[in-house]
Formats: sequence, C-alpha cells, structure tokens
Amino acid sequence: MTSQRHDSRWTLVLRMICIFLFVFTFVMAATPELPRLPGGLADKSLHAITFTVLSPLAAIAWPKVRLLGLAVLLSGFGGLIEGVQAIPALHRDAELLDWLADVAAIGLGLAIVLLVRMNGARSQ
Repeated sequence: MTSQRHDSRWTLVLRMICIFLFVFTFVMAATPELPRLPGGLADKSLHAITFTVLSPLAAIAWPKVRLLGLAVLLSGFGGLIEGVQAIPALHRDAELLDWLADVAAIGLGLAIVLLVRMNGARSQ
C-alpha cells in the first residue's frame, strides 16, 4: 500500500510538472515577442527541443494513455500553438514547418519511450 501511495504521489508530481510545462509553452508561444535566449536558438530548434522533452514526460505522467493517442494530442497542441500565432495582434508567424518540427520531435520523443518500454519488458 505504501508503495502504491508513493507511486501515485510521484505520478501526481509528474503530471503537475507536465501541466506547468504545457501552460508555460502555450504562454510563451502566445506572447508577442519571445525573450532572447542564450545561444540564439533558431525557432525550429525551440520547437524540436520543446516537444522532444514534453512527449516523453507526458508519456511517463500518463502511462495508461496509448502512445499513438498521445502523439495525436501533442500534435494537436502544436497545431493550437500555430493557430494562436496566426492571430494578427500577436505579431507572430504561424508556420507549417514549425508544426512539422513539433510532429517530428513528438515522434522522436515517443520513439524513445517505446524503446525504453520494449527494453524494460524484455528484461523482465
């Protein structure tokens, strides 16, 4: 029982972190101008890094959600971001290539999760 309680607390913490990161990502995407980051990362790099991190984190936080379903939800989130950036008042640019970078990063992040799960299942 104690182990289950510990696991559920860990899952809750991971979910809270994940939700915070989703909200943070959305807010940053909806701001009129992104703050300048050290190293001057390109926009596509930011998309790739963001979704490569968010994807496995979401898979760990919600382990019962199928990876394909998670990929669809995350891709929709990336599409929502691009839709918001198309709002003229934000002075941002919505780009299909940004969304494609999101989708590629989601695929990479979830492929890593799949490989880890398969390796874990093999070693049991």
